[in-house]
Amino acid sequence: MSGNLPIYSTPMSTESASGYSRKNPFPAKLTVNQRLTAEGSNKDTRHFEISLEGSGLTYEVGDSLGVFATNDPELVELILANQGFSGDEQVTNPDGQTVTIRQALTKDYVITEPAKQILQAVPLKDESAAFLNDLLDPGQKASLDDYLWGRDILDVLEEFPAAKFTPEEFVKVLRKLQPRLYSIASSQKAVGEAVHLTVAVVRYNSKGSDRLRKGVCSTFLAERSEAGLPVFTHTAKHFRVPEDLNAPVIMVGPGTGIAPFRAFLQERAATGATGKNWLFFGEQHAATDFFYREEFEKYQESGVLTKLTTAFSRDQAEKIYVQHRLIENAAEIYEWLEAGGYFYVCGDAKNMAKDVEAALHTIVEKAGGKTPEQAKEYIEEFKKAKRYRKDVY
Repeated sequence: MSGNLPIYSTPMSTESASGYSRKNPFPAKLTVNQRLTAEGSNKDTRHFEISLEGSGLTYEVGDSLGVFATNDPELVELILANQGFSGDEQVTNPDGQTVTIRQALTKDYVITEPAKQILQAVPLKDESAAFLNDLLDPGQKASLDDYLWGRDILDVLEEFPAAKFTPEEFVKVLRKLQPRLYSIASSQKAVGEAVHLTVAVVRYNSKGSDRLRKGVCSTFLAERSEAGLPVFTHTAKHFRVPEDLNAPVIMVGPGTGIAPFRAFLQERAATGATGKNWLFFGEQHAATDFFYREEFEKYQESGVLTKLTTAFSRDQAEKIYVQHRLIENAAEIYEWLEAGGYFYVCGDAKNMAKDVEAALHTIVEKAGGKTPEQAKEYIEEFKKAKRYRKDVY
C-alpha cells in the first residue's frame, strides 16, 4: 500500500525476528518531517523518516510500515463536551482494560467514521434520526455512502442532540482503532536502521462547517508523533523487485503511489541491477507537486533511471494523467514487455489502477497488433507470470 493508506484487507504479518510485531510495536522516533509540496500547492504531501535504531526490524522494498496513531485531541474534547462527559469516567476498552473515556477515545476507538453500531443506536436516543434505520438497509448502500460522506461521529451527534449516551454505552457503539499501513519509500540497503514514508496529510472542511476534519494517521505523523511512533513492518511478497537484475522495470506511481518506486530505485542502485527502469509519475502541477524531483533527476544522470515520464494534470487546459502518457508511449512499452519487462502500479484502486489496466490493454492491442480478445489473453498470461504487480488501495 501506498502513501495515505487505509487498512489492508489482506492478512498482516505478525511475526518479526526482532520480537516486534503488530501485537508488540516498536516505539520508533520520527527524525524527519519534510513537506514535499511547495507553497501554492492544493496538497500537503510530506516525506517522513523514522528511526528503527535498536529495533532489529528489517524490511524489503515493496513492504509496508504499520503505524499505530492516536486521534486528534481536539476532536476528542469536542465529543466529550457534546455528551456531557468530564473525560475521567471509567470505561472498558477493546482489550478489556479499564481506562478513562478520554484515553479510550484517544487511543482505542474510531471517532472519525461513524460505524453501523452508532447509526443504529442514535435513533433509539433521538426519534428524529429514525431515517438512519432505513439507510442501513443493504439496498440503500449508495444513499448511506452519500449521507456519511465527509461526516464524522461528532457531526452525527450534533445533528441529533437528543442522542445522549452513558460513557460505557458510547464506547460500545464504536469500532476499534486499527493501525494504518503505508508503502515504504526506502531501501534498507540505502538507509540502514531507518524507514521512509511518503504521505498526503488529510485536512478538509465539510458540510459547510468551519471545523477542520483531519485524517487520523496522516495528521498524527505530521502533528502529534513527537512523543513516539509505535510501528511494525508488514511483508508484501507480491510486490518485490524482480530477482533478475537484468529485467526491465516499468513503474506507474502517481501521487503518493510514488513511494515504493523511490525504494525500488534505491534498491536497484544498491544491487547494481543492469535492467532498464522507467518511471511514470503524475500529480497536479509540476511547479508545486513534483515529489523527489532532484533525486529522480540524479538517478537519470547516473543511469539508474532510464526514463522518467510525467503527467501533471492541471498544467494545461486538458487534464493529462499517467494512463494517457502510457498510451503515448505504447510502442516502446510493448517492446519492454516483450523483452521480459515487469509492470508495477501503485496508488488508487478505484479509478487510477483501472484506467492504467485499460491503457495496458490498449497498448497491447495497438503496439502488439492484437484483437481485444488476444490482448486480454496476453495480459492474463502476463499476470500469471507474476510480471504485472499491483499495490493498490
